[in-house]
Amino acid sequence: MPVRVVETSSPSHSSGQDLSSAQPSPPSCSLLCAGRSFCGTQNVSSLQKDEAWKVNVRIQGCDIEHGFLCGTMEALNVPLADTPVVTFWEGEIVDAKNHTFFTGKWEATPEDDIRHWSKFPSFTPLLSQIEEDGGKSLDLSNYPYIFMRWKEQYFVNVGADCGLTIAGFYYVCFSCTDGSISGFYYDPNSSPFQKLELKCMNEKPGGFSFSSYELV
Repeated sequence: MPVRVVETSSPSHSSGQDLSSAQPSPPSCSLLCAGRSFCGTQNVSSLQKDEAWKVNVRIQGCDIEHGFLCGTMEALNVPLADTPVVTFWEGEIVDAKNHTFFTGKWEATPEDDIRHWSKFPSFTPLLSQIEEDGGKSLDLSNYPYIFMRWKEQYFVNVGADCGLTIAGFYYVCFSCTDGSISGFYYDPNSSPFQKLELKCMNEKPGGFSFSSYELV
C-alpha cells in the first residue's frame, strides 16, 4: 500500500547481503499460500494527524523453497483518492538460504534492519545469533513465525502520478499459528514505523471479499 511522503532525513546507503545454502526453508504453512486473503489496517499517522487506512492483501503466489511470494495490496480509504488504491508487491522470505535479515538494498542499512526487526517480539530470541554471524547459522524451518520483506512494484489501478509513493518496503512477521501479520513500512522519505496489522480471513459465502484485478 502506498504512503504519503513527508520530510525527513536523507536516505541511508545500502549494504550487501550474504546468503547461505546450508539452511532449510521456513515451515510450509497452509495459512500462507496463493489465494489466501488478509484484512486489517495500516497506521499512517504523522505528528500533525492520527490516521489509519483499511487494507486488504491477497497472496497471488508463494514459493517457500525459493523464498519468494507476491500479491496485491488494496487501501480502501486513502484521502483524496476516488477509488481504492491497489498495488502489486513481491516478497522475500527470510530463511538464511535465499534471503537473510539484512536487506542490502532499498536504502536500508543493517542498523535500519535491526531497528525494524526488533519491533517484533518474535525476533528477540534470534537477535544474539544474528549479531554473532548475521544469522547465517539460524535454522528457521521449525520457527512458528516467518519473517519477510514486501516491496511494492507498481500501481495496479492508478497512475504513478497519483501523489502517493511506493518507494519503500515492509518488514513483515507472519504467525504460522493463526495467520496474523504485523509489519512496519520503511522509507527514509515517509513517516517512520507505519504499522501494518492484518488478520487471515475465512473466505466463505457472505464473508470477506476482495476485488479482482488483472495483473499485466
